[in-house]
Amino acid sequence: MAGEQPTEPGAGTGYDPIESASVDELRALQLERLAWSLRHAYDNVAHYRSAFDAAGVAPDDVTDLDGLAGLPFLTKAALRDNYPFGMFAVPRTEISRLHASSGTTGKPTVVGYTRDDLEVWAKLMARSIFAAGGRPGDIAHVAYGYGLFTGGLGAHYGAEELGCTVVPASGGQTEKQVTLIRDFEPRIILVTPSYCLNLIDEMERQGMDPVTCSLEVGIFGAEPWTDGLRNEIEARLGIDAVDIYGLSEVMGPGVAQECAETKDGPTVWEDHFYPEIVDPETGRSLPDGEFGELVFTSLTKQALPVIRYRTRDLTRLLPGTARPMRRIERISGRSDDMLIIRGVNVFPSQIEAEVLKVEGLSPHFHIEVGRSGNMKTLSLRVEADPANTRPAADLAADVAHHVKGNVGVSVAVEVTEPGSLPRSEGKAQRVTHAPDPGGEQRP
Repeated sequence: MAGEQPTEPGAGTGYDPIESASVDELRALQLERLAWSLRHAYDNVAHYRSAFDAAGVAPDDVTDLDGLAGLPFLTKAALRDNYPFGMFAVPRTEISRLHASSGTTGKPTVVGYTRDDLEVWAKLMARSIFAAGGRPGDIAHVAYGYGLFTGGLGAHYGAEELGCTVVPASGGQTEKQVTLIRDFEPRIILVTPSYCLNLIDEMERQGMDPVTCSLEVGIFGAEPWTDGLRNEIEARLGIDAVDIYGLSEVMGPGVAQECAETKDGPTVWEDHFYPEIVDPETGRSLPDGEFGELVFTSLTKQALPVIRYRTRDLTRLLPGTARPMRRIERISGRSDDMLIIRGVNVFPSQIEAEVLKVEGLSPHFHIEVGRSGNMKTLSLRVEADPANTRPAADLAADVAHHVKGNVGVSVAVEVTEPGSLPRSEGKAQRVTHAPDPGGEQRP
């Protein structure tokens, strides 16, 4: 890395000594690393130089952590505008690996890593798996997708760094994955919560009691999920289910990790990523504890530094518990995933929470946003549990009652047969939109 990086202070029982540092030690380290990161971005990336100059600010103007609020934001649109390599702060020949988003709404966002970046990522993922309860020598079943998606390879190299034996299962081939879990007896699984449900269903289909399998630790990420779904997975699979947070633009999985001893929201690895919360409408910085949009500034990234990157993820910052670093509350959704139904803001995670309250239903559901005249409508397909004995009409009425009472919108509910709804093999696609009056279908 350009410039000398300080030695991490502290000593403790976590994977890294920094996990037991005092808050004062942590803030001093953050400020030192921030000064390097801002100068690195400004000197080597034309976008940052132009954006800072247009705002009338310079890296040296930031003399404390609060000074970040005076810098311009980075958005996904800017990353796409500089496709493919315009945001890199090192020569392309120093890039060891490329990842990219799916690009379903335009050009993909391309992220790059130097060799040092990859080493940091692996160590942070190892730290994350350790905090989740994983230990050297464990067998780790990685069911995140591999390829350009950061989930699979990020989890893979982190587990190897920790000293685990890795099963690189990726997504799909659910029947085969259940066989591997039964035969290889992994202790850890890294997977999206929606695909874990698919694996549990397949275990039961094969006549296997999921609780009797070898799995003890589940590390779940890549999509919002609720405490209700956590309880469902833990009860059916007999594991400790913890949340991992990350996004490719910032690094990939391992930006924040929920600790097994507290299960109270992911701890942000603040020695590498500085978090802020801002008002999603105005961009105004908000104090810790207030709900808003999560913003990250990288402190050590070489290839693709991110300065005040707007994640669109909605949460709040909370004091540290298991670690001195701050936590984020479980992500409730993304500002660009929010549905506005007759003036009410609705997130898919809210619907999930209400579905899980109704006895006789499985956790599988699908939302369709339609129209009646000029007004949007909400329809919901839910799936009966195989053991259900209640009439479908009663189940539908219960769901509609819960959604109306707790979310504030009316919903038409259809209860389908067990196994009838599509199963996720990666990130769940919870929402579809009916064609608008012009005949266009929203993705």
